[in-house]
Formats: sequence, structure tokens, C-alpha cells
Amino acid sequence: MASLQSFFTEKKCLVAAEIAQAHDGSLGTAHALIDAAADAGADAVKFQTHIAEEESTPQEPWRVQFSRQDATRYDYWKRMEFTKEQWKGLKEHAEQRGLIFFSSPFSPLAVDWLEELDVPFWKVASGEIANKPLIDRMTRTGKPILVSTGLCTLEELDACVGWLQAAGSEYLVFQCTSEYPCPPEKVGLNLLPFYRDRYGCPVGLSDHSGEIYPGLAAALMGASMIEVHVTFSKQAFGPDVPASLTMEQLKLLTDGVSFMEKMLAHPIDKEAAAYRYRDMRAIFYRSLVAREDLPAGTVLQEGMIAAKKPGGGIPPSRLGDLIGKTLRHGVAANHPFRESDFEADEGGSAR
Repeated sequence: MASLQSFFTEKKCLVAAEIAQAHDGSLGTAHALIDAAADAGADAVKFQTHIAEEESTPQEPWRVQFSRQDATRYDYWKRMEFTKEQWKGLKEHAEQRGLIFFSSPFSPLAVDWLEELDVPFWKVASGEIANKPLIDRMTRTGKPILVSTGLCTLEELDACVGWLQAAGSEYLVFQCTSEYPCPPEKVGLNLLPFYRDRYGCPVGLSDHSGEIYPGLAAALMGASMIEVHVTFSKQAFGPDVPASLTMEQLKLLTDGVSFMEKMLAHPIDKEAAAYRYRDMRAIFYRSLVAREDLPAGTVLQEGMIAAKKPGGGIPPSRLGDLIGKTLRHGVAANHPFRESDFEADEGGSAR
């Protein structure tokens, strides 16, 4: 059984494409979303495993009444269901495309189905963080657990983490804000180091902004995982569309995360970098030169001297040293001054 840390060895920040209900109950669309996520460079795909009669009642209220074809929220969850065999096919497809497959289970039976598929870790959805029987069912598998924090109080999160610690589970805590879409002032990136310090664990961002910027910032702040909802189009149907990235945006995010990982993995030695650019320095730096033709015996004044490219001669920082020196011989305009151009003073140095 793989440890959580092993997933962050090769790639320090995993990007998970949260398909959730973007498939709208269509198995074909679910498979198409897997392909699109892989093409966009995602590291993982995440689903939600709903079994309506195991998790809901016909009295469950709508968060947002978005569906014209489902009379109740229960009916909607029913339409989102896949069979155990269909989940198996989705996982096999994801793995064929080189993606990690995982899902948020919303009932003990969903945990059982996913455990039969041998998913590598579990995701505790925001609304399930106080559901100890469900979390206990996950911890008994011995697999790592990812915890989303969008709806919970700090006290509830402390309790959940306590259960995981008591069970000896590895865990990651996601900063998550349950607004769809989430405005920038509510993303809460400050909580990434807070959770890391408080719980001594890797952290991630489960983002609902519908933009790439929070994910890029989280990667720069050392997040181990970024989870973003995805959709084929901002005009698509579904409750998560306003909070989702298009596949084109997902590609920008994955490219950006890879770029940042390379930056962070290669610190620069400033002295070594300056040495590498010695030829370029000679081109772009400046030397002190004669502003005009100057005869022998001229006592240099500031207006007779200019700082011009290329470098390699007396640098502009020494302008004050040249003022008052006497020319040993005449020089033409733009002549780069050298120490040998000046008469020696009484101490023997050029003056």
C-alpha cells in the first residue's frame, strides 16, 4: 500500500481534476472528461461516488434549484449514480491514461465499492467531516485520507484530525471555501501554512474560484495537491460549472505548476550567475570615456567625461577618481580612459 508521501516524490504538487457531477449522469461524458483531463496534463481525476438511497432522502433540500429534469435533490443523486462495474471501467480508463483515480464516497457502501477497486486514498468531502462512522470506515482500510474543510469549524476539524491520528492514518488537509464560484478575498491561502503547522501534515487547496490563479499561488506556497473542478465549457449544464476550469484553463494551470516546480527546484547562486554573464556584462556595462577630443595636459573635469558602452574599462563608479587627473597625452572623443593616460602624482600613481 503506497504512502501518501510517495505520491509527492516525483511531482511535489499534484493537480487533480475534480470531475464530480460534470458528467451529468452520462457514462460516456465521464470517460470523455478523463481523456480531456489527461490531455490537459492533470495528475489525477477525482469523482464523487453517490448512491442515492444510501446517503439521502427525498426530503433533502436543494442547495441551488438548478435542474429542470429532477424533481428533487434525491432524484438528481439517483441520476448521478454509476454501477460498480461502471466505476471499475472509469478507474481502468484513468489508469490507462496515466492518471491517479480517486473519489469522495458519500456512504459506507460507496467506500466498499471503491475499496474493491483499490483506490489509493480517500477524500472526505466538506459535508462529511463530522460523519465519524463514514470516516472510521475509511480509516479501517489503512489508506491515506484527504480532508476537505469548506463547511467545518476549527473544532470539527480538530476532532476529525484527532480520529485520523488515533487510527494511525496518513492525512492531508485541504483549504477549501464552499462558495461557487469563490471570490478571491475568500480563497484563504493564509490557511495553508496554518494547517501545516497545526496538524503537522501536507496541505492542499481545493479551489472553487473557476480561475487558475489560486492554484498557481498555492503551488508557490508549497501545497502538495491542488484540486479544481473541470468542465468542457463555461456554458455547460451543472451546479459546479461556475466554479470550474475549462480544459484550456486546466492546461494553463498544469503548465504553470510544472514551471513553478522547476523554479523552486533550482535555486540560483548569484555569484555564479554573474560569472556566467561575463561576456554580456562587457556589452551592457559602461566605461568612462572622453566626451570630446582632449589635448595633453588637460586637467579632467566632470563635463569632459561620459559613461558609455561597452564595459571593460574604468567603471562609472570611479568617476570621482578621474576628476582632477592630468592627461599625459591627447585623447580622441570616445577614448576609453586607462590608468596609463594620466600623469603620475608625487607618490608615483597616475594623477
